[in-house]
Amino acid sequence: MSVVVLAGVVVFLGALVQGTVGFGMNLIAAPLLALLEPAFVPVPLLLVASAHAVLAVLREHTDTDWRGVWWAMLGRVPGTVLGVVAVATVAQRPFAAIVGLSVLVCVVLSVLSWRPRPTPRSLLVAGIASGTFGTAASIGGPPLALLYQHAPGPRIRSTMAASFVIGSAISIAGLGIGGQLRPEQLRLVLWLLPFLLGGFLLSGPARGILDGGRIRAAVLVVAAGSAVALIVRSLLG
Repeated sequence: MSVVVLAGVVVFLGALVQGTVGFGMNLIAAPLLALLEPAFVPVPLLLVASAHAVLAVLREHTDTDWRGVWWAMLGRVPGTVLGVVAVATVAQRPFAAIVGLSVLVCVVLSVLSWRPRPTPRSLLVAGIASGTFGTAASIGGPPLALLYQHAPGPRIRSTMAASFVIGSAISIAGLGIGGQLRPEQLRLVLWLLPFLLGGFLLSGPARGILDGGRIRAAVLVVAAGSAVALIVRSLLG
């Protein structure tokens, strides 16, 4: 089986999870694609994930909490700056472990008693955390997802997708200005798009399973999985 087909299967699974839960593609795709072929990350994966986010917003746009998105994006800008500073000044493995432990603690608190609500203040904080964690440790989804864990499935997915669209657009623009977008990367994206579409389409009927009262559990499981994977990766190097 060729590397492109294997990469496509990985993207298919990531698209299925993200289309069903609202986030999780990077958790599945980023480490595996980096192992298969480093050329797939970060730019091709970012472009593919952006296409998925656009599709998700179009599919459930009437449920998007745009007010929450803008508050979170307001926090993402300084959070991204903090993430860049962390990459430049803090050892990567200890920082990744701290990020993973922070997310895991939030998941445990959510299971026990914590009931977060997407208020302007909490969204701003989540946006800062998302920008910092996403830039420095590639795990930007959980802070915002945990905030919406008690919301209906369509609200979680569409709001997360809208946040990804805006955040990805900023990242792609920055990569373009920095001369990091190349034709060969676009060719890789074209190879991966059919797999992305397959996973996204399959997530349509899969949503009904989780939306029947299981979406919060799925959010917590994916967030915990992201945190554990990050901790293990930091320990193993």
